[in-house]
Amino acid sequence: MTEKGKKERKKVSRRKFLVRGGLGTVGVLAVGTYVFRNSIRRSLLSMAGSMELAYMGDTSDPIIWFEITEDNKVVLYSPKVEMGQGTFTGLAQIAADELNISFIQMQVVHAPTATGNIDGMSTGGSTSVSGLWQPLRELAATMREMIKLRAAELLEVDASTLTIQEGTVSAGDKSITYAEVAGRTTEWVIPETPDLKEVGQYQFVGKPLPRIDLADKVYGAPIFGMDAVMPDMLYAAVCRPERIGSKFVRADGSEAETMPGVVRVVIENDFAGVIARSMIESEDAKGKIKVNWEGSVDLQQEDLEEMMTVGNGKHTLIQKKGSALADDDGLTLEFRTPIGAHAQLEPNGVLAYVEGDKATVILSTQVIGITRKEVAKRLDLELEAVNVIPTYLGGGFGRRLHTPHAVQAAVMSRAVGKPIKYYFSRQEEFQHDMFRPPTHHIVRGKVSETGQLQGFEHHFVSGDVANNSALMPKVLPGIIGADIGAVRGGMIQYTEIPNYRAVYWHVDLPFATSWWRSLGLLANTFAIESTIDELALQAKRDVIEFRMENLGEDPMSMRLKSVINAVANKAGYTEEIKNGRAMGLASSIDAGTPCAQVAEVSIEDGEIKVHKVTVAMDPGIAVNPDQVRAQCEGCVIMGMSASMFEEMKVVDGSLQPIIYGPYRMALMKHAPKEIDVVLLQGIDKPGPVGEPPLGPIAAAIGNAVRRLTGKRLTRMPLNLSQA
Repeated sequence: MTEKGKKERKKVSRRKFLVRGGLGTVGVLAVGTYVFRNSIRRSLLSMAGSMELAYMGDTSDPIIWFEITEDNKVVLYSPKVEMGQGTFTGLAQIAADELNISFIQMQVVHAPTATGNIDGMSTGGSTSVSGLWQPLRELAATMREMIKLRAAELLEVDASTLTIQEGTVSAGDKSITYAEVAGRTTEWVIPETPDLKEVGQYQFVGKPLPRIDLADKVYGAPIFGMDAVMPDMLYAAVCRPERIGSKFVRADGSEAETMPGVVRVVIENDFAGVIARSMIESEDAKGKIKVNWEGSVDLQQEDLEEMMTVGNGKHTLIQKKGSALADDDGLTLEFRTPIGAHAQLEPNGVLAYVEGDKATVILSTQVIGITRKEVAKRLDLELEAVNVIPTYLGGGFGRRLHTPHAVQAAVMSRAVGKPIKYYFSRQEEFQHDMFRPPTHHIVRGKVSETGQLQGFEHHFVSGDVANNSALMPKVLPGIIGADIGAVRGGMIQYTEIPNYRAVYWHVDLPFATSWWRSLGLLANTFAIESTIDELALQAKRDVIEFRMENLGEDPMSMRLKSVINAVANKAGYTEEIKNGRAMGLASSIDAGTPCAQVAEVSIEDGEIKVHKVTVAMDPGIAVNPDQVRAQCEGCVIMGMSASMFEEMKVVDGSLQPIIYGPYRMALMKHAPKEIDVVLLQGIDKPGPVGEPPLGPIAAAIGNAVRRLTGKRLTRMPLNLSQA
């Protein structure tokens, strides 16, 4: 219950769910329609690139968040999904501290939509822990107070005389457990939120406690979407085109209907699918459906790169100060990054069962509320009649922000009256991903004769990232003038430069692109930090000093200075090449979290070898330091894979490759021997940690290679054929 939402005491049934909406960030941006222009627009975009999204769900009633079990444990129904980042453990630590229970008494599960606990902003943006920090503490403290007041009634004592420890409320020789209080209560009184504990009073927050989902994952418990089963379920497969731009027109399923195991062929106005008694039988029969596709695009990789070039599409000046540089004034570098696939281990899929006017949907998703709305709309059901049950995700990274397969499964289930399970094949997953868009960057910088940076410009082009996705209303791009996903990391963070500007160009692509972990951060930081490094080298300036003098004195810049100093000190940063190894440094700010990295690199057998990466990050309060360090390590490995190996291409109108192997990814042998992480606390609350450490790694590696070879790498995936 936030301060704004506090109410006088009220009585609620233990089964009464209160669901309230909020205007939130998107609403605030949308209210002004086309009033927001030019400088105001740029201000909004600047904020969007550095702020974290607020939690947009019900915080009025602890009862829809918490359940007390008979064995005196507390279950938290999380509106955020766990996709491997350790969110459930951090949330358990926060809640346990305010509930006055032991950590082992705390359990966390996904909240089905039937509970009413739904986050309107989904799971993403690295904000699960940071966004719930305040509301979850308030809810837990309020729940504790509810139990305390009821315990006082049951024990017939004054509430002020009570103490609480490990879920037991005591007064002298009288005591009662949380479970006993809950068992004797049918109507709760919700008081005003009590004062929260100081962070220094917490027993669990800030401690490296073991993950609460560890045992399930070690022993292979059926916790992922692919594990879901229902009695008498059938299996389905859906026809998908292989060529870019293809639109479904019509289908003939007569031959498929004769295939072994087939129960029914379902042909709608937008898809064709087949239902069978096994997954193999459904896949085999799918190949016999004759589908007419229209609108395919005859596109090659060179056509794509010509399309994705600065100067094409619509442009928006997203940041400026002073005057523009002339085209031939100073240093100019061009950078390109490729299409990136999510390539998560668990392909997308769903288990759906429609019974009359009710639907149950079980799947790995980051957009629980949106999935429910889409299913309800397609089936013409009341929203409350659709119960979406989220599971653990076998990899998310933004891929599971789109769930049209849930609608298709629900339609097929209604057609046969039985549960339907269906999953993408690996080929379909690669060809029908919501890709990271390719980018092109032109970066210019001018240094004075005395080595001061006089001007800096970043011009870059991208396809859709946030625009036109399930989360982003189509009206929003017209209001703010740019894709807030594509511009992440694209702003100039060196605000003491007298002249700078950033210009974003948007190009419509003929294939789907959207969120990919960190959005535009990796590509934009690669271009900007590589150019800053090159300017410092050509000016014969110390690269750290060069950065420092161009950073401001505002709080965020000071935090960035701190992480740069910390990473340099921890890594022992030097410009010298020692034992065939060189260091490269880069930094970035994402979602309000500054991060800097130093990569130690050599060249072995003509290949780039990363030996060590040192990370310094300021996430504010680290609720679970081990969890935050693990996020840094994961981002480094994923960023290395994306920047050194991964690449999708367009070949004869199709996206390739379609399987692991040809789609190269970092292997264990490519991982650095050591990833050293330093955590700073520049603010007194948790900040986002899941994506910010992905920003600097490509530039840090490229900067190290520049020292080894004298050549600047300007294209991902990074390799020495460019040098």
